[in-house]
Amino acid sequence: MSVFTIIGAGMMGSAMSYPLRDNGHEVHIVGTPLDREIVDRLKVDSFHANMKRTLPPGIFYHQIEELEAVIAKTDFFVGGVSSFGVEWFADYVIPRLPEKAVVLSITKGLRETETGIPETFPEYLSRRDTDKNISFNAVGGPCTSYELADRRHTCVTFCGSDYDTLCTLRKAFAVEYYHISCSTDIRGVETAVAMKNVYAAAVSTAIGANELIVGMGGQEKYNPQAGLFGESVREIGRLLKIMGGDPDAIMLAAGDLYVTVFGGRTRKLGVLLGRGKSYAQAKEILAGVTLESVAIAQAMSNSLRKLAAAGKVDLKDFPLLLALDATIHHGADLDIPWEKFILDRP
Repeated sequence: MSVFTIIGAGMMGSAMSYPLRDNGHEVHIVGTPLDREIVDRLKVDSFHANMKRTLPPGIFYHQIEELEAVIAKTDFFVGGVSSFGVEWFADYVIPRLPEKAVVLSITKGLRETETGIPETFPEYLSRRDTDKNISFNAVGGPCTSYELADRRHTCVTFCGSDYDTLCTLRKAFAVEYYHISCSTDIRGVETAVAMKNVYAAAVSTAIGANELIVGMGGQEKYNPQAGLFGESVREIGRLLKIMGGDPDAIMLAAGDLYVTVFGGRTRKLGVLLGRGKSYAQAKEILAGVTLESVAIAQAMSNSLRKLAAAGKVDLKDFPLLLALDATIHHGADLDIPWEKFILDRP
């Protein structure tokens, strides 16, 4: 069996310990500087205070100061930071990793670039690794930390540049409830799972708008949600084409979009916007909640504007994304452009 070190004690990173321990691997969880309280509690009774789950027995827990000692005996690494921790990971962790280390990241997001084509996190981390030939891989697909921890059937995709490495990682993680596909289509997978966060907020605005009519806890209406869901899938498909991803990655986007609309922080943001709250008000209500969807929406919207200025895309193809961006980043009232979703094909 192998030794895995999960760097970051957040919910999804920690949830990855379940299939690893179920397969008998030795697992270490090293918290970031922001995870000190979580790690202190884990050391007491293995209870994850944020996920509200007891992690599997036999895991070793460490504060960040112990990272280098743990690295020395590690076979594989799991990057368990959010998108807001990627810079820290690149600055602090990469220099400490050994040559040819293998990293599997749970981080979802895209970075804006000067070219207009966004950069995936595996691409960014590989660019920051100047001399160690580290293998940066990532997990994509519909998966919530809670249900992985509860050992519910979960279908994900591991993506990276080397297929054999992905198969090695799959063998380490695969259990009866964790079903893993492997793909070298990094841009397709990463674009699909990053953008679902943005569009989950958009779909969830229909939930908040309905609450203004029927009240909190009233009967949900699904036609508006379905209409926004369909437009979301169409726009993500267009973004996959721009990114040069495999069209089949739309399956990951649709599945991940589905599960995210049913719960979580991105849904909460969309519901608040749908209730008529400004982004500033929603952000205040959700104080302390990591909103990766906001950063991704801005990065992709800015990228599309650069590409449109160069005559490479038509902004009319992304009415829902730009409407959400206008509300979040430009202070506009939420205005779902329903008529712009109409597509005639004589």
